[in-house]
Amino acid sequence: MSDILKINNLTKIFTIGSIFSRAKIVAVNNVSFTIGNSEIFTLAGESGCGKTTIAKILLGFEHPTSGTIEYRGRRIDNVKPKERFKLRKEIQAVFQNPFSTFNPLRKVDRYFFELIENFDITQDKNEAVKIVKEKLEAVGVSYDEFCEKYPSEFSGGQLQRISIARALLTNPSLLIADEPVSMVDASLRMSIVNLFKDLRDKLGLSVLYITHDLATAYYVSDRMAIMFRGEIVELGPADSVLQRPKHPYTQLLRDSVPEPDPSKRWTSKVRLAELDHEEYLKVGCKFAGRCPKVMDICKRESPNHFEVENVIVKCFLYR
Repeated sequence: MSDILKINNLTKIFTIGSIFSRAKIVAVNNVSFTIGNSEIFTLAGESGCGKTTIAKILLGFEHPTSGTIEYRGRRIDNVKPKERFKLRKEIQAVFQNPFSTFNPLRKVDRYFFELIENFDITQDKNEAVKIVKEKLEAVGVSYDEFCEKYPSEFSGGQLQRISIARALLTNPSLLIADEPVSMVDASLRMSIVNLFKDLRDKLGLSVLYITHDLATAYYVSDRMAIMFRGEIVELGPADSVLQRPKHPYTQLLRDSVPEPDPSKRWTSKVRLAELDHEEYLKVGCKFAGRCPKVMDICKRESPNHFEVENVIVKCFLYR
């Protein structure tokens, strides 16, 4: 499987605080991964781990401090605005809240025809309607129930499917889905996740799926990376990462997901969150402060990435 996207040593540094007390936060620290053609690759982790910052960089909303991004073999981290506009045909996005995607006072179908016009997909009205029908059909929405309606006339699940259909209008090769099911009812989440799998299988679409929901990540992902405080701590096939986690943080993250089984109640307190900036500024391993397997070296040095059973792990346990 060839790679459609290749990220090398991506780093993003933000400066926080007042003019008299400033600190630099490395929001993304030397992150590297690839996404293959027709692959669903997941970035997972708790809030504040840097996964959305990566999405913003890929979409051109933020500029990286260092590192490179290659799309189909060419650099896109330093492209000019005109080239960035062209890239939008190839790389589309779906965001967390479908109701913030559309103006509540504007009919949803207007966005579709406006996008077709802006990207000069077709100038023929009948052809435009045909394209819209085709993309809506791909996400399980009929043209009749979609046409001439406002966002408030749809459920959250319907509107998220419509958001995905809109992203498909340009026939992209890569879809960036940032927490696409977190604001959708639990009963509808799997239908959205199944849609991503269908788009991968039927259209050959590659998906960067960004989430904190390990259940949907496990179900939908081909490969996945677990992020913690700006760093990838574990990366590999989804089954290996979540069924046989090697990094202590991945183990803790998985154990934080409750199982609907009274015989498998939590026996210990699961502590996931600390002050973001304190852990970001730590020397050594960022997870050392709450790692049950911490060693002295963890507090002094940052571990390298080690390959263990086809999984990459950033932990001194695997030296």
